[in-house]
Amino acid sequence: MLRKIFAITFTAAVLACTASPKAQKPVDGIPNIKPDEQQSLVTKEVVGLLENYNYKKPKLNDSISSIVFDRYIKALDPSRYYFLESDIKEFETNRYNLDDDFRIGDLSTPFYIFNVYLKRYNERVNYSISQIKNKYDFNQNDTYVYDREKMPWAKSTAELNDIWKKRVKYELVNLKIAGTDDAKNVETLTKRYTNLKSQAAKFNNQDVFQILMDAFTEAVDPHTNYFNPRNAEAFNQEMSRSLEGIGAVLQSENEVTKIASIMPGGPAFKSKKLNAGDKIIAVAQGADGEFEDIIGWRIDNAVSKIKGPKGTTVRLKVIPVGQELSSKPQIITLVREKIILADQSAKKVVKTVESDGKPYKIGVIKIPAFYADFKAANAGDPNYKSTTRDVRLLIDTLKNMDKVDAIVVDLRANGGGSLNEAIELSGLFIGKGPVVQVKDYRNSVKVYKDEDNNIVWDGPMGVMIDRLSASASEIFAGAIQDYGRGIIMGTQSYGKGTVQSSIDLNSLMNSSMLQKLAALFKKNEGEKKTVTVKENSPTVTIVDKNGVPQLGQINLTMAKFYRVSGNSTQHKGVIPDINFPSIYPLDKIGEDTEPSALPFDMVNPSTYTTVYDLNAAKTALLKLHEKRMSKSLDYKMLKEDIAEGKKRENETSITLNEAKLKAERDALEAKSLARLNQVRAEKGLAPLKKGEKTPKEEASDFIEDESMNIMVDFMKLNENSKLSKNNNKAILNK
Repeated sequence: MLRKIFAITFTAAVLACTASPKAQKPVDGIPNIKPDEQQSLVTKEVVGLLENYNYKKPKLNDSISSIVFDRYIKALDPSRYYFLESDIKEFETNRYNLDDDFRIGDLSTPFYIFNVYLKRYNERVNYSISQIKNKYDFNQNDTYVYDREKMPWAKSTAELNDIWKKRVKYELVNLKIAGTDDAKNVETLTKRYTNLKSQAAKFNNQDVFQILMDAFTEAVDPHTNYFNPRNAEAFNQEMSRSLEGIGAVLQSENEVTKIASIMPGGPAFKSKKLNAGDKIIAVAQGADGEFEDIIGWRIDNAVSKIKGPKGTTVRLKVIPVGQELSSKPQIITLVREKIILADQSAKKVVKTVESDGKPYKIGVIKIPAFYADFKAANAGDPNYKSTTRDVRLLIDTLKNMDKVDAIVVDLRANGGGSLNEAIELSGLFIGKGPVVQVKDYRNSVKVYKDEDNNIVWDGPMGVMIDRLSASASEIFAGAIQDYGRGIIMGTQSYGKGTVQSSIDLNSLMNSSMLQKLAALFKKNEGEKKTVTVKENSPTVTIVDKNGVPQLGQINLTMAKFYRVSGNSTQHKGVIPDINFPSIYPLDKIGEDTEPSALPFDMVNPSTYTTVYDLNAAKTALLKLHEKRMSKSLDYKMLKEDIAEGKKRENETSITLNEAKLKAERDALEAKSLARLNQVRAEKGLAPLKKGEKTPKEEASDFIEDESMNIMVDFMKLNENSKLSKNNNKAILNK
C-alpha cells in the first residue's frame, strides 16, 4: 500500500511541476557541467518524499535552503583552499533560493557553483605545478596552515598563491624527510599534481548531482541518503554482502585516502598490518608494478585502484595512523579476495583469568555484524546462515565442551544489520518477551518480541560496546541492560536509533511514464541507448539496455527504535554500566555530533519483567574497576593517548623547517617506542628495538582484558548467591 502511495505522489510530482529552470550561467575556461532531465525530475521527487514520508516531515523552506547551501560549499571546499571571498559573496545571493529551485527541479545555481569551483581547482593545480621546481629554503622558521576551515576566505588570487606555495613546500619537505633525493621529489610531486588535474577533468554531472543531493538530504537527516544510479548499484552490492578487494572501507580526508574501518575476515583484517586511520598514499598492481601516487585523488578513483578481482595482488604505501605524511611509508602487500560478508561468522575464544588462586573461564563471542542469508532463508533452506544460529552453536560448545563460567558478547565496531537478528539474539539470553519498539512516521508504535521461550544461556554474561557499536548492536545491548540480564562494558555507543527504507525511484513510476521519459531521453541523446560513456564526458545520462533512464534510489528515514524501557537509542545510544575512556573522539564520531540528527525522546515502556536487579552489583563492580585502574599502566597510557589525540585535533599548522619537522617526527617515534617498552616491561616481555613490530602472539587488548576482570568480579560477587531465573532476584553485594 505504501509503495502505491509513493507511486501516486511521484507521478503527480512529475505532472504538476512544469516551471522551467533558469538558464545556467556559463563559466569561462572550463567545459561547463550541466544537469540532465532525470536529475531535475529526481530533485522534485526527493522534495516530495522528504516532506511527506521522512520521519521529520520537514517543509523545505528558506532555513533548510540555507543549511543546504552551507553544506554544499563545505563539501566542495572544506579547508577553503579554492574559492575566493568574491566567489562566496556572489553565491550568497542564492542562499535562500534553493528550496524554491528544488521544487521545480532547477539545478542551475548549484551546478554553476560547482563549475566555479572546478575553475578555481584547475587554477590552483596549475599554479602549484609551476612552483614545484622552485628552490626552497627548508631552514626557515615558516609554517603551513593545513586546516583553514575556520579561517576567512582568501581575498585575492595573490593570497591563495601564498597558501599554495607553502602547501607545495610542505609536500616537498615531507618527501625530503622520507629519504628521497630532490630530483625524485620534484618528479613525484609533479606527477601528483598532474594526476589531480587529470582527475578533475573526469568530473561529470553524476558526480556533481551526488554531492548536491548529499548536502540536501543530510541537511534534513544524516541517514536519509540519495544514491545516483552508479552509487545505488555499489550500495546494493555492499548490502548483498559480496565484494572483491582488500576488505577495507575508505574515506577521503584533506585529499588523502584514509582507512575508515577494516572488514572482519578480509585480506586487510587477516594481515594485521592495516588499521583504521592509516593513510594510503600510493598503490601498485601486482608483485612488481610501479607505484601510483593517489594523494589528492577522488575517493572513488582511489578505491577503483585498490579494489580488484580475487586472487590478484595489490601493494600499498601506507602512513600508519597517528604519523605525519612526512613519515617513512610502509609497503604492504595484499592478495585480494572475494569477501562474502554474510559468511562472516560470529567467533568464540575462551579466556582464563586467575583470581585468588582460582581459575575462571570466560567465553568471548565476537559478533562483527547482525547478518542473515535472507535468500537462503526465503528459499526454505533449513540450514541458512545467521548471527543467531551461529551464536547458538557457539554457546552450546562453550557450555558443554569448554565449560565456561560466563559469556561476554563483544559488539565493538559492530555497526548493526538485521533487526530480526538483534531480536532473536536477545532471546537466547532473556527468553520470550519484547525486545524493541518501533515508531513510524505516522507515530504508530509497534512492539517487536522474541517468541521463543527457550533461554540458551542463563549464566553470568556481559556485553562489550564502543562508539562504533550502532543500530542493531544498540538494540541488543539495550535489551540486555533493560532486562538486568548482564553487565554492559565499554563506551557510549553511536546512537543511531533510526530505521531506513530503500526506495528504487524507477519502481515508483508507472510504465507509461517511463516510456515517455525514455522517448524524451532518446531524442535528447540522439537515439543513443547504451550506458557506456566516456570517462571525461561532462554530461552522463544513465539508462538501461532498453534506453529507460535510471533514477537511482533513496534510503529514507521512516521510523525510530525505542528500548523496552521506552528510551530511544537515538542520539544517546547505550550508556555502559562500566565506562571506559573512548579511543574514538566522542565529539567527532556519533549521532549526537550530527546537526540534523533526530533528537532523543521516549515512548511508553513495554510490558516486560526484569530478570535481575543488578544495581547493587554495578556499584560494587565500578568501585573494584576504579581501584584496579588507579594502578594500571595500560589505563594510564590509554588516557595519555586520548589526551594526545585531542591535542593533535586542535592543531591547524605545521613547521616547514626540515630539521624541526624531522626532530618532531623522531621524538614522536621514540616516545611511542619507549611507552610500548614500558608496558612490555611490566608484563615481563623483552623490549622492542626501533622498527620492530609487536609479535602477534604478544599483542594484547587492554579493553578486553579489563572486561574479563570485571566479569570475574561479577562472578565472585555471586558465588554465594548463584544467579537464578527467579524474577527480580537481587544480586548480593558482599
